[in-house]
Amino acid sequence: MNKTLCALLVCWSALALADESAVKLRPGNNQDVVARNCAVCHSLDYIQMNSRFLDRKGWEATVTKMVKVMGAPIKEEDVPLILDYLDQQYGKPK
Repeated sequence: MNKTLCALLVCWSALALADESAVKLRPGNNQDVVARNCAVCHSLDYIQMNSRFLDRKGWEATVTKMVKVMGAPIKEEDVPLILDYLDQQYGKPK
C-alpha cells in the first residue's frame, strides 16, 4: 500500500474517533488555516498537548514531519501561516 493511502486511512480513522467540538483553539491570525489543515489527520488537542514543549523550531520540525513523513495534505503556502499561528499562540515561552 502506498504511503499516501496509508496516511489517508490513518487520518480518516482519527477523524471518526475524534470529537472536535470540545476542542477550542486559541483565537488568533490563521486559526482557521490551522484548524482546516491539522484536523484532517488528528485531533486539535494534540496542538494543546504539545504546546508546552515546542518553540518555533519545534513546531517547524513537527509540521515538516507531518508533510514529508506522514503525508499530510498541507499546501506549501499554508505552512508559514500555520507556523506563525502555532508559534504565537502555542509556542513555548521565550
